[in-house]
Amino acid sequence: MRRTLYEDAVLKDGEQGAVLQRDGQTYAICPHLPCGLVTPEILRKIADVAERYGGRLKCTSAQRIAIVGLKPEDLTAAWADLGGENPGHMSGSRVRSVKACPGTDFCKRGRQPALTMGMELDRLYHGKAMPGKLKIGVSGCGNQCSETCIKDIGLVGGNRGWTILVGGAGGTYARLAKQLVEQEVDDETALKLVAQVIEYFEKTAQPGERLGDIIARMGMGAFRHALGVA
Repeated sequence: MRRTLYEDAVLKDGEQGAVLQRDGQTYAICPHLPCGLVTPEILRKIADVAERYGGRLKCTSAQRIAIVGLKPEDLTAAWADLGGENPGHMSGSRVRSVKACPGTDFCKRGRQPALTMGMELDRLYHGKAMPGKLKIGVSGCGNQCSETCIKDIGLVGGNRGWTILVGGAGGTYARLAKQLVEQEVDDETALKLVAQVIEYFEKTAQPGERLGDIIARMGMGAFRHALGVA
């Protein structure tokens, strides 16, 4: 008989959009909330699922709401009750969530529409398979509330457009991102540059490697030259 997804004692991280928790028995799931935007309807669904299956809720640093403490046999039903929401891709070698600040939509300090740009990048790349994980951040001004300085790809809004940053990382081996081109660029150029960086990363990175590792290995000048922006 063909096994079901939950007949194994432990699921692999990412199966059914779930990540094993510290207790080794329960899982967390993260419905995808593009750029942290959420409606009251979705909030009610998330709260209902947490109550129904005994989970707890945690707002994450990636602008998502994790439902933590779910039993493996409840995962399929939990996703169904969420209305088929897409997983937030908490783990694995792929483009993770795109983090964006309020930008000019809501923030008095915003210089560029970070949410609009972030939503477009999310639409284009969220969940895309990669050799290693890749994180994107979009900040509407130099305060960088989306932590763009430690993202693999960061866009920072200025008076004339976007500054493009590449190669950042947080965690144990933290690394500050570096500026890809000297001048601020418009929306269209920013999207083209992001596409070039992602394509190069996809073709060049070794399994599990971050973008900053490639830049450190080859040098920023050579990286710019490879992308044709030197």
